[in-house]
Amino acid sequence: MKICIFGAGAIGGYMGAKLAQAGADVSLVARGPHLAAITDKGLTLIEADRDPVTVKVNASENPADLGPQDYVIVTLKAHSVPAVVPKMQPLIGENTTIVSGVNGVPWWYFHKIGTDLEGTRLETVDPGHTQWDGFGPDRVLGCVVYPAAEVSQPGTIKHIEGNRFSLGEPDGSKSERAVALSQALSAAGLKAPVRPRLRDEIWVKLWGNLSFNPISALTHATLDVLCTDSGTRAVAKGMMLEAQEVAEKLGVKFPIDVERRIDGGAAVGAHRTSMLQDLNAGRPMEIDALIGSVQELGRLTKTPTPTIDTVLALTRLRARTAGL
Repeated sequence: MKICIFGAGAIGGYMGAKLAQAGADVSLVARGPHLAAITDKGLTLIEADRDPVTVKVNASENPADLGPQDYVIVTLKAHSVPAVVPKMQPLIGENTTIVSGVNGVPWWYFHKIGTDLEGTRLETVDPGHTQWDGFGPDRVLGCVVYPAAEVSQPGTIKHIEGNRFSLGEPDGSKSERAVALSQALSAAGLKAPVRPRLRDEIWVKLWGNLSFNPISALTHATLDVLCTDSGTRAVAKGMMLEAQEVAEKLGVKFPIDVERRIDGGAAVGAHRTSMLQDLNAGRPMEIDALIGSVQELGRLTKTPTPTIDTVLALTRLRARTAGL
């Protein structure tokens, strides 16, 4: 089984290092100093209560160097994917599976959904239908990413918490390709359950990303503060309730309520969200995938989203004033 991780930053690097340690045939697409360090010295993984481990792994900036794969696991930021679809084509053979490990509402959301919205394409996450046409939705296997990690220095990944990558077919089936990848990830010490209702998990994670991320970018508050301050907690709750109404119209079932989800965010502690980290680092933020997509789904389902609309407008202006 040949596995390529496209976008071997923090999460992709963590997965790649674990797979390489387990002896899997894994390769990485990376770039810049990070790629140079991996090529020169290997990929180092630092995990709590363990000595750092360095593995040699095949890595390149040019996918043509790596050839067709059985699985291509995409771990880029959502807004970065459409532009690299043409570059990814050398990795895609007749039976290649594209594993979408990207935050937010996925581009394939309405593929095999089993409702009258079948085949609907989302402009906010797939402008110009680049991924839908360039990959083909039949290739896709969904993935919800839970671990937290960071690139502590080029070539070195520091794992912070979590090791679950939930997998799921768009139609909810327990396919051979899903089970095979699950087994490979499990052999590497990762949790990789195959879920029949992956869209439910997508929304539970999105609940927090939709609200906590933009509020933190606007206020520079960490999770513990924005989830306990009465004002920002109320804004987050308003956004989440609007999102819940949208999702339930699409058939999603939430296993927890809003208050518990916000309390869960507070329990993470003084954590800077990914959007705040991107803003501070001068990188583009995942605005459309995390917030704009929910607004688009609200319009599609004729669901008012006034709080989401307000926070989205403020966050887009924040990005523009920061030159992002």
